[in-house]
Formats: sequence, structure tokens, C-alpha cells
Amino acid sequence: MNAARTRLVGACLLVVGVLGWGELEHWRASRRLLGTTAPAPAPRGAGEVVVVLGFRNRSERINAVNRWRVRAGLRSLEGVESRLVLAGGPVGGPRAEADLMADYARGARGYHGPLSVDSVSRSTWENIGNVIPLIEDADRIKVVSDSLHAERARAYLWRQRPDLGARLVRGGDHRFGERLLLKPALALLGRRRRR
Repeated sequence: MNAARTRLVGACLLVVGVLGWGELEHWRASRRLLGTTAPAPAPRGAGEVVVVLGFRNRSERINAVNRWRVRAGLRSLEGVESRLVLAGGPVGGPRAEADLMADYARGARGYHGPLSVDSVSRSTWENIGNVIPLIEDADRIKVVSDSLHAERARAYLWRQRPDLGARLVRGGDHRFGERLLLKPALALLGRRRRR
């Protein structure tokens, strides 16, 4: 009985440790590679832009990952001058990820604000390169995806346009406890892709 209890406690501690590590990795990633300059006191242009990165969508219906990313993007919007930019081409299916996300944002989520799409990108690097003309007038830029993917996209923006990288602020993609069971796997994948 004592050995069984010890194994159970050990297994519980292992699960808590893995889940805690995944949560910590996402929390840290959501706070890295942000801008280094304070926002201008008077708006230069578009105020805030929230860029939502798409995920491979194999059918003509939006998948669960893209639905979650749209919801995270919508909760990232702050103020009346905020604009939503959705990025992703037809990588895994017949319709562009950005178009599916736009339909979901407007239809199911009731978003009626300004919205732009990049529906030709086939990679995260292309997502960032193709949205630059849509975001370069913004005072504040948020990139939303899962936290480690958003961090990678912010790194790409810093490489492609450091002046825009300086305007990066935190998005609403990380919430403590949200998607808790997925975070360890996403953290492992994100770390592998960083190498």
C-alpha cells in the first residue's frame, strides 16, 4: 500500500511539474521580444493593430486552433482605433486560413470593426512579410497565436523591420490555465523550432 501511494504521489507530482513547465514556457514566451520604445503620445496613424496568425486548416470549415486564435485576437483589441489583421494562405486546404478566420470573426464572434487579411502567406515568415504594409502605420502592434509561435513571429518582425519591432506590445494569447493540457506539447514544439 505504501509503495502504491508513493508511486501515485510521484505520478501526480510529475504531471503537475510538466503542466507547470508548459504554463511557465508560454508565460515567458508571451513576454519576450516586445518593443523597446514607448508608444508616441499622439497617434501617428492606425493606433493599435492585432495580427492573428493562422494555423493549417484542412477543410472549408474553420478548425479549433484557428477559432481559438481569433478569440485570442479579439480579446487583445483595446480601444476604438484597434484593427484586426488576419494572416494565412491556403496551406492545408482549399480556402485561405485568413478568410476562414475573417468569416468566423464577423459571423460567429460578431466583430464589426476594421479588418484586413493576408490570404497568400504559406509560412510564418511570409505572414510577417506580407502584413508589413498593413501594420506599418500602427503605433502599437500585437502578434497573436500560441505564445511560442507568436514569439517566433515577433522575432521575424524584428529581423524584417526593426522599426516595427520596436512597437510590439503583448497580445492576449496567454491566459493562465487556458489550454493547460496542450501547453507542454506546444512548448516542446516551440523550443524545437527555435533551434
